[in-house]
Amino acid sequence: MDGRELVRSVREVGSVRGLRAVRAAWRHHRTDAAELPRRGAERARVPGPLTGAEPRPGGGVLRFARSELEVLVAAGGPVFWGWDGAGPTPSYGLAGDRPEPDPRAVLEPDKDGGWQVVSERLTVAVSRHGAVEVRTPGGVVLRRELPPRWWEPVAGGSARWVQRSEVPADARFFGLGGRAAGPRLRDGTYRLWNTDPRGGFEPGDDPLYITMPVELVVADAGTHLMFYDNTWDGRVSLREGEEGAGSGPDRPGTSELRMDGGPLRCWVVAGTPARVLRGWAALTGAPALPPSWALGHHHARWGFGSEREVRRIVDGYRGRGLPLSAVHLDIDHYDEHQVFTVDRERFPDLPGLAGELREQGVRLVSIVDPAVKAEPGSRVYESGAAAGAFVRDARGREVRGVVWPGECVYPDFTDPEVRRWWGRLYEERLAQGFSGIWHDMNEPVSFSPFGDMTLPRSARHALDGAAGDHREAHNVYGLAMSRAGYESLCRLRPRERPFLFSRSGWAGMQRYGGTWSGDVTTGWPGLRASLSLVLGLGLCGVPYSGPDVGGFNGSPSPELYLRWFQLGAYLPLFRTHAAIWAGRREPWEFGPQVLDHARAALTERERLHPYFVTLSHLARRTGAPYVRPVWWDAPEDRALRDCEDAFLLGDALLVAPVLEAGADRRAVRLPRGRWYDTATGEAHQGPGQVLLDAPLSRIPVLARAGAVLPVRGTDGGIELEVWAPAPGRRSGGLLVRDTGDRWEQPEIERFTTRRTPSGVTVEREGGGKPGLPVRVRGV
Repeated sequence: MDGRELVRSVREVGSVRGLRAVRAAWRHHRTDAAELPRRGAERARVPGPLTGAEPRPGGGVLRFARSELEVLVAAGGPVFWGWDGAGPTPSYGLAGDRPEPDPRAVLEPDKDGGWQVVSERLTVAVSRHGAVEVRTPGGVVLRRELPPRWWEPVAGGSARWVQRSEVPADARFFGLGGRAAGPRLRDGTYRLWNTDPRGGFEPGDDPLYITMPVELVVADAGTHLMFYDNTWDGRVSLREGEEGAGSGPDRPGTSELRMDGGPLRCWVVAGTPARVLRGWAALTGAPALPPSWALGHHHARWGFGSEREVRRIVDGYRGRGLPLSAVHLDIDHYDEHQVFTVDRERFPDLPGLAGELREQGVRLVSIVDPAVKAEPGSRVYESGAAAGAFVRDARGREVRGVVWPGECVYPDFTDPEVRRWWGRLYEERLAQGFSGIWHDMNEPVSFSPFGDMTLPRSARHALDGAAGDHREAHNVYGLAMSRAGYESLCRLRPRERPFLFSRSGWAGMQRYGGTWSGDVTTGWPGLRASLSLVLGLGLCGVPYSGPDVGGFNGSPSPELYLRWFQLGAYLPLFRTHAAIWAGRREPWEFGPQVLDHARAALTERERLHPYFVTLSHLARRTGAPYVRPVWWDAPEDRALRDCEDAFLLGDALLVAPVLEAGADRRAVRLPRGRWYDTATGEAHQGPGQVLLDAPLSRIPVLARAGAVLPVRGTDGGIELEVWAPAPGRRSGGLLVRDTGDRWEQPEIERFTTRRTPSGVTVEREGGGKPGLPVRVRGV
């Protein structure tokens, strides 16, 4: 740290708090120096030659001279393997117990002295030196894992390791959690350590709040997802392959994963993108189903300041005929930023405000940070200290950091008892009238001028009975906090679906809710990063997410704000949010033209509400994200694989946001089939590229021919918007009706369309009238 870094730190968080942050960072540094084991001399190890094999249900165990490998094909098709006794469970990523083995999978000898596990969907071949190949039933190689290598401390301790992999030369990489540069991941190194980027980010900044060791690989040979189930710090180095020209050889794509410790174990799911995400959801848990109101427009600001200002904003929306579903209160509504408190001077009757807004159809959502002010006499601190709830160091002392309230302690959410203690605190939030929870700062953050704004790596955690330090617990801290909050809300209000979203998390976080972009930088690069994050997270199994519309930390131009707003209207979480110094984010603050165009976007979002409800239920049942890359149904289309500036919203719509300043037209790459411009009704044929108008009033949105789109009619009821199928073609769509906040699982209603010489026919699947008003477009 130099003088400029210190000054910047003090300026960022205030003089007193900044100096406390410096002292806390030095304490963390000294603690780690004293309590983390020194690696010292290390011994390199590879598996060695294969010495034997033992069949087991679903696979078997292969023994090498210096290692052991278990291979298991689970019921449903996912494949697991783990080295040196690492089994599928316990795992923070998986939703339940060890999956049942597939009784049809068998271990049998392979060529050159190796063995293979043959199943219905995949073959896993293990060479006599420990290389592992994943093959299709036809023998095409999807992925080849070279023999791993470990470096074990001579004095004992966790081994670090490296796993190198090869994929086909034409393959493209996606995933790894929330990445601003993407969704296609170019050549480079990506860190696996959940991180607050300190004030903002844009493409090129890495890592961010949610990192996952989850790779989705798309190639001509097929699509597969690779999950390395290890929570430690690590780095993934990716390099795309290159196909040989003429008779030249192909250079395969490569992935190299280096982990600082923990087990070497992984899962593979292969098939179509839809099948892969279905299998991934079966392993890691079905996505939480947001309540109906959470699919509307949300408004947030760091710095509302008072009940009066909240009412003014809500009245501003109502008075201008702008739909609004929720208002989010940031940390400024707390008493001196202390969690589970209320500033009674500025918010004298929060339950009354919440009730008043709810009558108008607007819900209140509360921010909740994990850091608890270490202040004797504080209700939360005293309760947690008595319960032994806070993270401690190796000497048994509370680990303290500095966050917004000042000097703070941190609950150990990897302890089941602490999760239950913390969960009881949410009763206070519900009593204040809040309908949803927003987890923030839960990487976790401790202000620091040194760059790594987190707890000391030597801090001790329960890890659900396994016991370990922060190196292993850091990446799942936010996940465990979300579990505590979600399970508590289910207990406290068992008849209502909880609404919870979190800034940080890990594989499987969709079980407890969604996420948002965090502090994305205001600017056109930040707008592009917003789309990358939503697409990438959806391919990692987190379907409900969205950005801070307008960016968090700057003042957007009217054009930038509007283009961001138009994108947000087609994303699952549609939220405007910014810091108070960044200016306001209300649509009327950007002039009458922006207001009119924003009203049109909000009106369309409300019209599409039944479609978003349907997508949310389908995500719950199938794992398919609402927002999908344009190659979702055609991963073999190489041109679509490289398309990153448009997306599919479900099966019916293709959305092409404007991501550049001054653009009033844009090129749109279409998947195969007929697509209608929803603004003009003009038909376009894919695959191929078209040039569409994109005036300031709207962004290009196209509907797939034959789609049946459930929308809200002028009377508020559901109607079916049907886009005419191509002559001689049949198609259709789905509807899942709105159940509000309740847990009931309504049936999926299916409709078919076909074009005849006399027009377009719409029927319920199996025959019969649709039973809903129908409006046909595109004829």
